[in-house]
Amino acid sequence: MTRCAVLGSPIAHSLSPAMHRAAYAALGLDWSYDAFEVGEDELRGFVASLGDDVRGLSLTMPLKRVALDLVDTVDPVAELIGAANTMLFEPDGSRSAHNTDVPGLVSAFAERGITVADSAVVLGGGATAASTLAALRGMRVSEVTVVVRDLGKTERLLDLAAELGLKTSVADFSQVEQIGGFDLCISTLPGGAVDAWADHFASVAPVVFDVAYHPWPTQLALSAHRIGTELLNGLDLLVHQATLQVEMMTGRSPAPLAAMRAAAREELDDREPA
Repeated sequence: MTRCAVLGSPIAHSLSPAMHRAAYAALGLDWSYDAFEVGEDELRGFVASLGDDVRGLSLTMPLKRVALDLVDTVDPVAELIGAANTMLFEPDGSRSAHNTDVPGLVSAFAERGITVADSAVVLGGGATAASTLAALRGMRVSEVTVVVRDLGKTERLLDLAAELGLKTSVADFSQVEQIGGFDLCISTLPGGAVDAWADHFASVAPVVFDVAYHPWPTQLALSAHRIGTELLNGLDLLVHQATLQVEMMTGRSPAPLAAMRAAAREELDDREPA
C-alpha cells in the first residue's frame, strides 16, 4: 500500500487526513494517509526512517523551513518564500520540496471569480503572510500594505516583497484608522487577534479573506457578513492547497475538490461541542 502523511506539532487538529482520505476514496485508490506529531528537531530522523512505500508528506508548522534542507530539489515558489508544505518521494530515491499554499490561495480567490487586483492589505507578518505576498504577486497586485503587531519583525517580509517587485508599506495596529481603500483584505492572524479592529478591516475592501477556520465565524467574519463584504475563510485555502498536494502525490488531476471540502466540513462539525 502506498502511504502518505501529514507532519507537524501540534498535529491533532489537522484536517489533512480527512481531506486526503476522501480524495483517495473518490479516486478509487487504496492508499493510506496518517498524522504524526513531529517536531523541528525530529524531522530529519523521521524522514530517514521512512520506507519506499511512502509517496508524499504534507508539512505544517514548525517544519516548513527545515524541510528545505532535507530534499534534493526545491520548487521555485518554496525557494522564494523559504517554506515548503509538501515533500515528494520519487521512485529513484530523490526527494523534492514544494509549496502549494501560494497557488492554493490563488485558486481559492479564482473560485470566487477573483483573478486580478491592484491593491491589498495583509494583516500579520509570519509565514502565511509571506505566502500571501507571493500569491498576490501572481494575481498582479502591485501595492500592498502589511499591518503587523511588531514593526521590528518585518525585515524578512520586506525583503521578500522587494524580490517580488511589490510596492509595500508597513504599519502597526495603532495606525489602522488611516488604513483603507483596497481591493482585497487578507488576515493571516489567528482567530481573535483582529477582534478589536474587526469592524474597520471588514470595510477596507470589498473582499475579505480570513485564513482562520476554527473556531468560526471570527469577529472579522461577522463584521464582514453584517455589511455585505464578500468573505473567504481558511477552509477555502486549506482545501485548495490540499487538492494540489493530492494531484502531485497521486498523479491524478483534477483532485476531487467537492469531496475533500465536504470531508473537511464534516470533520469540523464533529469537533463542535454538542
